[in-house]
Amino acid sequence: TFPAEVQERLQQVREAIHRAVAGAGERISYQIPCVTVDGRDLVYFSGWKQHIGVYPVIDLDDPQLMADLAPYSSSKATLKFPHRKPLPLELIERFAAAKATHVG
Repeated sequence: TFPAEVQERLQQVREAIHRAVAGAGERISYQIPCVTVDGRDLVYFSGWKQHIGVYPVIDLDDPQLMADLAPYSSSKATLKFPHRKPLPLELIERFAAAKATHVG
């Protein structure tokens, strides 16, 4: 239901997460896409009117990564990537890869 440019951004986020997490699966949970690892939920992402949300964010024991994520943090557990700005796909990949090491 999103405009084509937002759909493309959502696809880019999806692809970035999958590049970072080999063999990841997918399912719909809470009516939004969820990337899974070994059947466990890893990262949710969704489109909104003004941004793309990625969650949940946890403390990843990587101070540099957490500092790099900070400008996008809107709450303790949510990252917001505004549509008016380029997507930081490398950062999203780093986040997904780090989060994958904490699944379990």
